[in-house]
Amino acid sequence: MTARDSSNSSASKQSSSKLLDQYIKKILSANVYDVAIESPLHIAPFLSERLNNNIWIKREDKQPVYSFKIRGAYNKVVQLTDEEKAAGVVSASAGNHAQGLALASKNLGIKATIVMPRTTPDIKVKSCKARGAKVVLHGDTFDEAFAYSQKLVEEKGLTYIHPYDDPEVIAGQGTIGMEILRQLNEPIDAIFVPVGGGGIVAGIAAYVKFLRPDIKIIGVESTESACLHAALAAGRRVKLPHVGIFADGVAVAQIGKNTWDIARHYVDEVITCTPDELCAAIKDVFDDTRAVCEPAGALGVAGMKKYVEREGIEGANLVSILSGANVNFDRLRYIAEVAEIGEGREALLAVTIPERAGSFQQFCSLLGRRPITEFNYRYRDDTSAQIYVGVKVGAEKDARQNLLVELEQKEYPVLDLTEDEISKYHIRHMVGGHAPDSVNDELLYRFEFPERPGALLQFLKALGRKFNISLFHYRNHGAANGRVLVGLQVPKDKRQHKELEGYLTELGYTYWNESDNPAYQLFLR
Repeated sequence: MTARDSSNSSASKQSSSKLLDQYIKKILSANVYDVAIESPLHIAPFLSERLNNNIWIKREDKQPVYSFKIRGAYNKVVQLTDEEKAAGVVSASAGNHAQGLALASKNLGIKATIVMPRTTPDIKVKSCKARGAKVVLHGDTFDEAFAYSQKLVEEKGLTYIHPYDDPEVIAGQGTIGMEILRQLNEPIDAIFVPVGGGGIVAGIAAYVKFLRPDIKIIGVESTESACLHAALAAGRRVKLPHVGIFADGVAVAQIGKNTWDIARHYVDEVITCTPDELCAAIKDVFDDTRAVCEPAGALGVAGMKKYVEREGIEGANLVSILSGANVNFDRLRYIAEVAEIGEGREALLAVTIPERAGSFQQFCSLLGRRPITEFNYRYRDDTSAQIYVGVKVGAEKDARQNLLVELEQKEYPVLDLTEDEISKYHIRHMVGGHAPDSVNDELLYRFEFPERPGALLQFLKALGRKFNISLFHYRNHGAANGRVLVGLQVPKDKRQHKELEGYLTELGYTYWNESDNPAYQLFLR
């Protein structure tokens, strides 16, 4: 290291230390308890026993708006000038900040306008309206909603209240860290914090690292919106080209500027979790607390589970933030369906068995005490039967692999479809028919599009103008994204195939060519 490098490093440390000093003062003086409560910190007995660690859950779902966001929103609004309050406030939010701002504004007699993506769960929209806020639905993502909210600031002179990238909002969220250190007198090894725009992780990190730098602060992001993970890898803020909205509360494309200033110095690492892993964590939280958290609210627990498995630690005190519980009831269908797979407790298999009396009974006997969750079959020929079967497996690490080995040892041809997207979301609902011989030019595509009223009709109108549809499956899973499986008859020449790919790109929907998918070949082709 050169003298200049050493000097720059020293200056950076001094600057970050000064930043902590500023935030500590803000957090200690934050005004949140006029509307927020000191949320309880509960031990999770089942998770603790299963993971051989002491797992604590910080219950921010207990707040009046069922989310931590009330803290930052109120702390910001209460400090506005009289002129700013009189102008009225506006914000863009996927829902939790919106509810916090709506309640804060109502308590202070301020008019509030909330711009929300059209994909926001109805429960959050209704909650904002019930608290007196004007709700404007615009766009499919937070970024689109944000752009429209800035337009309202320019046109109507409203005061913008940022959902995460504001020092006073960060300070309000930082009171969670203050409470954790006060509530848990035992040594704390790590705190797992959901990350969207970074307000809560920055606030907690600022307070905890000032007083207890030995405690690890671990951010947890959805794989569909891992903007902090990307920023840490690049060494700078980056904007993701696309974000998924299953975990709508953290569906942010770029980490905030103010939150980045803290997170890059004081967040020890970031763990990313898939939607399947979030569903499994929601079930874990429910088993221990009877609370049904939203996908973003389960990030802390999901990340903590991956951390424990990776590090192999035992006897540690680990705190996970349950950040919110604003979830649409109809999404629970999807969560329950996927949770077992996300936890690794269900295997989806394609198995070939002899086409003769008693073969199914023989197959079931081989499974032993493993329950069958699903069984799909349709007669195909006189020699063999192709079955689609779901089987519950144990929680141990190699349970699924052991099942596959057992079947192969008994000379059952088997294909593991557990991680196959079209198997999980489509084929399990479609098994039972193959294409006739006349359909010899079929190409299979999987699509995803934002799930909102009229979205399917819009998709069909766009798709159906050019090529004949030979297969179609759509099921409303209660998820944020609509999933469609489509077979298109396309003449077998390069020109037509190139035209199709161009046409599908023009539609603007995310899509995958699944024509070679083994599950499709086995059960539908």
